[in-house]
Amino acid sequence: MKDMNLPNKLTLFRVFLIIPFIIVLLGGPEGWFGLTIEVADWIALAIFILASLTDLADGKIARKYNLVTTFGKFADPLADKLLVCAALIVLVEMERIPAWIVVVIISREFIISGFRLVAADSNVVIAASYWGKFKTTFQMIMVCLMIVNLGQKWEWMKVLTDITMWIALALTVISLMDYLWKNRSVLSDKK
Repeated sequence: MKDMNLPNKLTLFRVFLIIPFIIVLLGGPEGWFGLTIEVADWIALAIFILASLTDLADGKIARKYNLVTTFGKFADPLADKLLVCAALIVLVEMERIPAWIVVVIISREFIISGFRLVAADSNVVIAASYWGKFKTTFQMIMVCLMIVNLGQKWEWMKVLTDITMWIALALTVISLMDYLWKNRSVLSDKK
């Protein structure tokens, strides 16, 4: 397959890393691998960060060497959403984040994805906004803090994690509203 260049392989590697990430994070408490909860959390964090770094690398490489492909345009954002959604769902299972917050975050992703489909059908390209980039940054920080779960040891870490969660939630809603408002003409039937 000619689309399987290095950036696309990195994207597929990111999707593959979701499996060991989930297994290690959920397997820690009962010691599937003889790991303590703390060790499993740190290994899961390392896997999550590695997967996140492949996102930075694949985009830079694709743009720098003109390796942007149709497959990459489809798979890269999908891989990002799969990684973050998998992490959030596992964190709900582990009771580290309220389920309703995850529902809001995942709903935003579905709404934006649907909106992009409508825009693409009208040959409209919608660029990412700064609000969306801030949202992604805070969501990633929030997920990392919740994975290592240092709030159970230190109260100040729990406060930091909670503040980061509320900022990520606010940015999720703000970025959705900003995105819909700026691109409201896409939903218009007027041509």
